Amino acid sequence: MLKFALFGNVYQQHKSAAAQQVMACLLAHGAEVFIDEEYCDFLQCSELIDLSAAKTFVGDQFDVDFAISMGGDGTFLQTASRVGDKNIPILGINMGRLGFLADVTQNEIEACIDAIYRNDYSVEERALIQVGVDGEPLEGHHCALNEVAVLKRDTASMIGIRAYVNGEYLTNYLADGVIVSTPTGSTAYSLSNGGPIITPGTNVFALTAVAPHSLNIRPIVIPDSAEVTLTVESRSHSFLVAIDGRSEKRREGTTVRLTRAPYTIKVVKRAGTQYFTTLREKMMWGADTRE
Repeated sequence: MLKFALFGNVYQQHKSAAAQQVMACLLAHGAEVFIDEEYCDFLQCSELIDLSAAKTFVGDQFDVDFAISMGGDGTFLQTASRVGDKNIPILGINMGRLGFLADVTQNEIEACIDAIYRNDYSVEERALIQVGVDGEPLEGHHCALNEVAVLKRDTASMIGIRAYVNGEYLTNYLADGVIVSTPTGSTAYSLSNGGPIITPGTNVFALTAVAPHSLNIRPIVIPDSAEVTLTVESRSHSFLVAIDGRSEKRREGTTVRLTRAPYTIKVVKRAGTQYFTTLREKMMWGADTRE
């Protein structure tokens, strides 16, 4: 009997429409299903499905064989932060728009779950960035699957971010911020700021400035074995540290240290799924729009 933990989007009801399908398919296989308590309450209030056969859990109090994320890529990132270092593979079912991480469509749910029971799938390991700061520790999860961004708090002026790689001075970014991304996150916030696309499994991080006030600043790729150290100067005497989109305020002068996390996130992929095909289809990479 396989055990599954189910996570989902609790803000948009239409994104949970396939929950009944997932539950029915898992129960048909004799699976034991656990649902995040907040998501379970949302589904029950919405009167979408019968959850009498499922159990609930809170926080990270779950021990299962697979985690299922139902939503968009944002929901997948939240699921990854809850899974943490449990070494549990995550299956992403896309209820959003792009679905780069959550790439299983609603029409493919049953076939994908059947494939798991046939052991006809692969698991990709994705690196994370671990965040350390001086002084008061971070409140939430301190590892990022996509990126860590150091950003200004106001719209009045840029900030100065002095960057060091393994203790060697790199540059002083005069910008609205700087993004340090994993290969997984290279197609997210970093890409929208002109960062490079990096294939998963490549052992590197990318540093990309946000609205730099210099034409000489370009993205740079470094080994993920390196330690990146960032310190900030700001007129507001504070700045934001955003970890996969969740931001916390820090005082000017705080040192932010970024290293590769000691664990990886496991992503379930259907047999035959290819990264470059997903890149072309989801991002329309290389598409000729002249026709």
